[in-house]
Amino acid sequence: MQGKLQELQDQLQHQSVTGSAGGGMVTVEADGKGQVRRVKLDPSVVSPTDVEMLEDLIVVAVADAQKKAAELAQAEMGKLTGGLALPFKMPF
Repeated sequence: MQGKLQELQDQLQHQSVTGSAGGGMVTVEADGKGQVRRVKLDPSVVSPTDVEMLEDLIVVAVADAQKKAAELAQAEMGKLTGGLALPFKMPF
């Protein structure tokens, strides 16, 4: 089981999820473990007079990507455990 868990972690590191905010004006790509790989900004959202909005959109997009990564990890763990609900959180 330990070996399969390590294999799952390796697989998640090579998978990708994308979170977005502002109707896709800010997108964040993360691996299956939730580590951010890339942030893309639509030029129209970059305004020196409204930096706070851009900061908020980035936070929302990162949270969306991390949520999707957690869901992906949970789905992959479900395959490993045969759908058995485990009483602990994933270690990543």
